[in-house]
Formats: sequence, C-alpha cells, structure tokens
Amino acid sequence: MAPERDRAATAASLDGAGVADGETVARTPRAGLERTLAAITEVPAAILVALEIVVLFAGVLSRYVFRAPLTWSDELASILFLWLAMLGAVIALRRGEHMRLTAIAGRVPGRWRALLETVAALVVMAFVVLVLLPAHRYVLDEWAILTPALEIHNSFRAAAIEVGAAFMMVIALARLVARASLAQAAAALALTALAAAAFFLARPALLALGNYNLVVFFVVLVAACVAIGVPIAFAFGVATLSYLALATRVPLIVVMGRMDEGMSHLILLAVPLFVFLGVLIEMTGLARAMVDFLAALLGHVRGGLSYVLLGAMYLVSGISGSKAADMAAVAPVLFPEMKRRGAAPGELVALLSASGAMSETIPPSLVLITIGSVTGISIAALFNGGLVPALVLALALVAVAWWRSRGEDLSGVARASPREVGRAFLAALPALVLPFIIRAAVVEGIATATEVSTIGIAYTVMAGLFLYRQFDWRRLYPMLVDTASLSGAILLIIGTATAMAWALTQSGFSGKLAAVMAAAPGGRAGFMAVSILAFAVLGSVLEGIPAIVLFGPLLFPVSRALHIHDVHYAMVVILAMGLGLFAPPFGVGFYAACAIGRVSPDAAAARIWPYLGALLLALIIVAAAPWLSTGFL
Repeated sequence: MAPERDRAATAASLDGAGVADGETVARTPRAGLERTLAAITEVPAAILVALEIVVLFAGVLSRYVFRAPLTWSDELASILFLWLAMLGAVIALRRGEHMRLTAIAGRVPGRWRALLETVAALVVMAFVVLVLLPAHRYVLDEWAILTPALEIHNSFRAAAIEVGAAFMMVIALARLVARASLAQAAAALALTALAAAAFFLARPALLALGNYNLVVFFVVLVAACVAIGVPIAFAFGVATLSYLALATRVPLIVVMGRMDEGMSHLILLAVPLFVFLGVLIEMTGLARAMVDFLAALLGHVRGGLSYVLLGAMYLVSGISGSKAADMAAVAPVLFPEMKRRGAAPGELVALLSASGAMSETIPPSLVLITIGSVTGISIAALFNGGLVPALVLALALVAVAWWRSRGEDLSGVARASPREVGRAFLAALPALVLPFIIRAAVVEGIATATEVSTIGIAYTVMAGLFLYRQFDWRRLYPMLVDTASLSGAILLIIGTATAMAWALTQSGFSGKLAAVMAAAPGGRAGFMAVSILAFAVLGSVLEGIPAIVLFGPLLFPVSRALHIHDVHYAMVVILAMGLGLFAPPFGVGFYAACAIGRVSPDAAAARIWPYLGALLLALIIVAAAPWLSTGFL
C-alpha cells in the first residue's frame, strides 16, 4: 500500500509515480502542456499559501496587539482557502500525490497492471465529468449570495470547484493519452462502460434493495475502485455520485454544496499552514537542533538513540502536524549513527513506525484538527487532551526499546560532557520552546487553532534567519507548492468524504449504525472495544483523516449517549487509527516509514509486532482511564 502523500517519501518508494511520470512526460511532445499546467496552477497555489499566512497573521496582530480586529480577514481567508484546496488537488493529481492503495494492483502482472491503471484513470475522469455540470450550476446559484464583510458574490469563491474540475479533466485526459496504448485505452474504456451500463440497467433492482444498496455503492464499489488504484478521494466521490444518481432523486448539485462545506471549513485552514510549518522547521534547522540536544543527553546509554528518536518524534509532532514530515525530519539525523552502533535497519524502521503511531494525538496533529472540525469538539480541548495519552504510549515504547537494546555495544561511544550538553541545550532552546508557544497561544486565547500556525511560522522564520542563520530562500517556492499539493490531496478527501457521510446520513444508515453500536454487549466498555477494533481497521485501509470524516459524525453521538467524554473518545479512536495506520500489511504509514528509512518492508514487518503490542496495551490503558485524556481540561 502506498499513500501518495509526501514528496520525500513518494520519491523514495511509496509510489514512484510522481518522479517517473514527470520524466516520461518530459521526453514527450506533451512536455509543453505539462509545463503550462504547472505554471498556471503551481504559481497561484504558492501565492495563495503565502497570502493565507499573511492574512491570518495580520488578523492576529490587529486583534491582539493593536486591539482593532480586521472584520474581513477570516472571510477573505475562507475565499482564498477553497481556491487553495482545489488548485492543490489539481497539483496533486498532476504530480501523482493523491492518497491511494497500490499494494493490490502492484502485485498484478505488468500487462494487466497497465490495464488497471488505465481503468483507474478513467474512473478519475468519470468523477470529473460527473462533477463539471453540477459545479457550474452551483456557481450560478451562489451568485445571489453576497459575503457579509467584503460584499462580493459568493460565486467567486464557489467557482474554485468548477475551475479545479476543469483542470483535473485536462490533466486526466493528457495522462491517459500519454500512458496508455490505443489497445489498453480501448479495453479499459470497454470495461468501464460495461460496469456503468450494468449499474444503470440494475437500477430497478438497486431501488428494490432499499438501504442494502448502500453495500453495493459504499462497500463493493469503493473497495473495487481503491483496489485497482483509484485515489481514495475520487473513489469516495464516484461512489457518492453513483449512489445519488441511481438510487435516489437527490440532484447532484447537493454534492457540490457538501464538498464545499467539507473543504472550506475555516478550521481546516490549519492543515496547509501546519504542513508548511513542518517543512519550515526542517529547513531552518530547528528539528536538527532538538535531535542533537537529545542525542547529547542520552546518546551514551544503552538504547539511548532509540529514546532520542521517541523523544524527537514527540517534540517534532507537536510542531509539524504531518507524520511523513515528522519521520523525514528525524530519521536522516539518527539512523546513520544507530546503524554504526549495530542496529538492524529493520529494527530502526519498526521503531520509527511505532513512534509515528504513538504521536498521533500530539498537537497540532492534523487528525486532531480534522476531528474537531467534523464533530464540533473544541480544538483547544483536543490539544490539551492529546499530550498525556501520547506520553503513555511513548513510555510503552521506551520499555520495549530498553528490552531490545540490552545487548547494545557502547564501547566506542563517548559520553557528552556537561558543557557539551549545555551547549546543545542552548542551541536547541529556541526550537524546544516552539511547541509550548503554539499550545499557550491557543489555550490563552491569543489565536485560534488556525491562526496559531502563523505565529509558529513567524517564530520559525525569525529563528532561522537570526538564531540558526539557516534559511534557504531558493527552497521557499518548492515548499509552498509542496504544501499546496499535500493540502489539496487531504482536503479533497475531506470534501468527498463529507459528501459520502451526508449521503449515508440521509439514507438512514447513521441511525442504524448508532443503534447497533449502542447495543454492543458490555455497555461503554464494549462500545470502546468495538470502536478500537473498527478504527484500527479503518486506519489501515482508509488512513486517519478519511475515516474520521466518514465515521466521526456517526459515532460521536453514540459515545455521548453512553456518557463518554468527547475528548476521551477522540483520543481513543485517533490512537486506534494510528495503530492501524502503521501496522503491516496494509498500514499506509508503515510503508511511508520504510520509504523514508530506505528499508524493505519485509525487513521491518517481522520486527514491528512487539512495538505494536506495547502500543495496543497502552491504548487499552488510555481507554480504561478517562482522566488521562481529560485530567488537564
């Protein structure tokens, strides 16, 4: 399985499509179209990321420093945000960075694999074709609405969906022509048309099934699309549009409204900003300074570098919010020395994967922000509640790391002197302070969870320029584009998953699911056990954010009815998803760690189970002790 989610990880081995496809396109006459599409999407997207940072930071300064709030800042940020989300999704499609499953299609023989990839490309095109007309109607309908502060027509914001869909259509068609032979294209088109015709002819039977037709659309169809390599966002979108078109009388324009609502929630603006902050701390040297200090403090004891890796992941996760960025910042610094001391590469990747699962609830995790946006839970409460559960899991991993490192040879390792430790601490102090600044700004009401990322960005830029004197201006534009691409891939999933969740709710499925979950034997304990199992499976197959958007609104009302605290339940399901996310053979995060560590998954899979067992035990402790999540609220 491979998520096309992070440029560093993708380039290493997750999918390889982005680099390989780019090279292929560069050698064809279509290189001009590729460069044109890059210019007209990447430059505006990079500018939009920068503008969002400036606008939100200006809002913080005007409100908190000058006591003169800018009434239009949030509104402008929201308008720009939908454009950023759609242009980012376009860039992700062009560069092959949308999250998708490749494990199944990757095992198919070459000729058949090419056919499946062509069918997957046609499914993407089918989604875009189905979206274009409703998106245009949605833009026309939104013309009558004026924004309250800027008083401009809301169509200027809504047009982002239509423009993004049009760009995706051009990209999907160009990629189909470039990749597929005429015979492959004809065969794939015949298969796709046959499937579409079968669904259309089966419409009376689907209607007669009642709610059981949900299994056909949202289980069978989604599973088939994901299995052949269709990006998850497009699989969700095709299933939702197909269900509404064939099994209901709901106009497809409704999907545009739900996608708009899902992608443009202002809380989610924290996603691109924290993604950018994550790459910024690596570029400015803050991440390296933290790791160097921890290595000087603990590097001389048995298992010391394992503890450093866990501590670094705990601290870096509190800044970047992106698991792939966390691992990419820590692993290259520590792995060479750990290998020199005799650690097996598979062991290192196993520990790195487990630490990624451990740190899922450390603020400002993107999953925390997402779960707050779709369930209405306070982001500040989630930020406060996530630290101690992650610490419990970290201590469990420390115990396993201690046991596994008992025979480590430290004969050639020199202990850092107190002066060296002190110097490393002073060098790392500005970096160590950043997580506390982020948390304090939210808790004290200085900035919202969305705005606080701009404070972190401003702080990191100043630290890089004046303290660490490490700021590569040439990397700034690629970082902004990468941020837009990753954010667009995430936000398009949230948009299509929001539409799918709405369709499931309207069908009555949510009520039946709630009744089944509420009737789980064992009351609250049984519900918690079923939730852990369900979200671990969902985390391995769908990744954390899609699973949360789909099932969070359905299951949180059940947990409330059982008098389970929202923050406590959020911590349990997030950690359960993290466990699935990094568990082989399906866990997306596990393969990301293997790619970053440049280690075969086979070498790491056999060594990860003791760490996952410790995480599961710690998760059970967190589920059984609510005060670990709510004690500091």
